[in-house]
Amino acid sequence: MTATGPATVPVTAALALGDDALVLSHRLGEWAGHAPVLEEEVALANIALDLLGQARVLLSMAGDEDELAYLREERAFRNLQLVEQPNGDFAHTIARQLYFSTYQQLLYAELAAGGGPFAPLAAKAVKEVTYHRDHAEQWTLRLGDGTETSHERMRDACAALWKFTGEMFQPVEGLDADWTGLDQRWQESVEDVLGRATLPLPEGPRTGAWSAGTGRQGLHTESFGRMLAEMQHLHRSHPGASW
Repeated sequence: MTATGPATVPVTAALALGDDALVLSHRLGEWAGHAPVLEEEVALANIALDLLGQARVLLSMAGDEDELAYLREERAFRNLQLVEQPNGDFAHTIARQLYFSTYQQLLYAELAAGGGPFAPLAAKAVKEVTYHRDHAEQWTLRLGDGTETSHERMRDACAALWKFTGEMFQPVEGLDADWTGLDQRWQESVEDVLGRATLPLPEGPRTGAWSAGTGRQGLHTESFGRMLAEMQHLHRSHPGASW
């Protein structure tokens, strides 16, 4: 039976979507003060804030948003392993954003059209995510079809993150979606962008390594523990404090 919270919201699904948005928001926030140009620092901060807003709504469907964000242990998080990957160089951040925002845009469009408890959030969020994807697409084109160095870095980034993309289309309890259809449309969209950016479609499996494809079950990559400790440090250091 699917665990449910207020208004029969599927908790498993709310946590999965909420954790995705929360973790990626934090990763993008790490660029503050380090982005290549000021305009890009503002853009990444805005995307991070959009995702944080989504995370707050989704986590509040499952319980107390602050407790869920700051007091859960690593194994209790249900985010995709893709979103927890370190920023790396700018190309890695853009590849991660292209992969995830394309998935998120397709999923939210389907959820918005299908009704159900996530439809209102999805209908609003899909507009934000459309911008996120456009931003990632434009940078992919600039880097892929830019200098020899930028092309090489973008190619390597897309290849390095490819193994984490299959997990996005594993069914999530409580989410009524056409996962096979979403996967096919995602591949077509990403392949189109990479082709226009003069980048090859990465080779190799999109899942398979022991560390890939298990974030939904609470198994995460090594970097996630360090990120989580940083994200939760202030709250855990001052329990019960109000600001």
